Amino acid sequence: MASRTYTELIRENREFRRLWVAAVISMLGEWFNTIALFFLILEYTESEFLLGLLFTVRMAGFALLQPLIGLMADRYNRKMLMIVSNLMQAGLALVFLLVNDASDIVWMIGLSGLMMVLHGVYMTAERASLPNVVSEEDLATANALDAASWSTALCIGAMLGGVVVSIWGTNAAFIIDSLTFLFGTLFLIRLTLPQTIESSMKGPWLSTAYANIKRGWLRIRSQPPLFRIVFAKASWNIAGGGLAGVYLVLMGADVQGYGAAFGFGLFFFARGVGTGLGPIVARAFFTDEERWPSLVGQLIVLSGCIYFLVGLSVPYALWITVVLVILAHSASGANWVLSTVMMQQWVEDEVRGRVFSVDMLILSVAFSTSTSVAGYLMENTDLGIQNGILLFSSIMILSGVVFSMWKSEPSEGSVHSV
Repeated sequence: MASRTYTELIRENREFRRLWVAAVISMLGEWFNTIALFFLILEYTESEFLLGLLFTVRMAGFALLQPLIGLMADRYNRKMLMIVSNLMQAGLALVFLLVNDASDIVWMIGLSGLMMVLHGVYMTAERASLPNVVSEEDLATANALDAASWSTALCIGAMLGGVVVSIWGTNAAFIIDSLTFLFGTLFLIRLTLPQTIESSMKGPWLSTAYANIKRGWLRIRSQPPLFRIVFAKASWNIAGGGLAGVYLVLMGADVQGYGAAFGFGLFFFARGVGTGLGPIVARAFFTDEERWPSLVGQLIVLSGCIYFLVGLSVPYALWITVVLVILAHSASGANWVLSTVMMQQWVEDEVRGRVFSVDMLILSVAFSTSTSVAGYLMENTDLGIQNGILLFSSIMILSGVVFSMWKSEPSEGSVHSV
């Protein structure tokens, strides 16, 4: 059976449509929130280190509880996990209205980390649910659309967030963020989401938690290609965290004549265009599934090479830099969707949440380490934006080469047709 087109999938699959729309609405508001946080940190503290710390705390919050979050996604109703996560984030988003000066930045960063814990619950439950609402033939299409939608939300949310913050201030951005969580929840309430919960998940939470988390890890270790692929996103993020989480923000703040908030929006708009374009190109041209495991490493190298060109272009032409950022994140977006589809195909429903939580844990540790190092170097050395980009892009190239050299023998049943 051939896979459906993007429009056919949205039009004909009602449950996927509801899941997809809910995610897009919530993601739009998240980028309003993110741009506002960037602005407040630089306005009140002018600290590159705190900028890196924001991403470190956010990704640490996303990462540290992932083993338990993955267990929750396999043990409890995934739809209810997404609804509760959205409602709690809607309330917490309004707490940012209390930020008034530099003394509030520490708790602001901590609160942002708490929201990322909840975002981790939503994201793990959503990605584990996707194969339950679309056929195997449509998985590549659904994931490409999901990634492109995340990117579109990033483009629109970051750009509009920059405009809103510039004109109406950060409070307007936080209120809009809260409303998007509530609006997205309306679509989740009507969602019918099948789920298989194995009998071993029953029993007291604490006494069974360790054994069930361990089973998820053993499932990954039992399949060498799966063990390798859970490191695909982290292999990009070990340098990409600093590049996308610190240097894009600093480049935006350095754009002359438009204001920092607009500059943030411009470069995150470029990032969003790239991460949306990459999965669409991957679905259209990378049709030989047997090549996917090797392609993910090559895409990391390609992204690093293009980011090296970004570093070279920074002092000269803004529009060239923006185009290169788009291309670099096109490669990373393709890496993301190919690795995600492979995991969804290879892993059964009963343990999929725990497998995805390990994937999210590893990439989050890589991202947060990268952002904290980049922020520290920018605040405490004379590295500068251009040399920082050249350094981190070189690390990305090396990481991609190492991942490409990592060989694993395919196990039986590890490859299916899309």
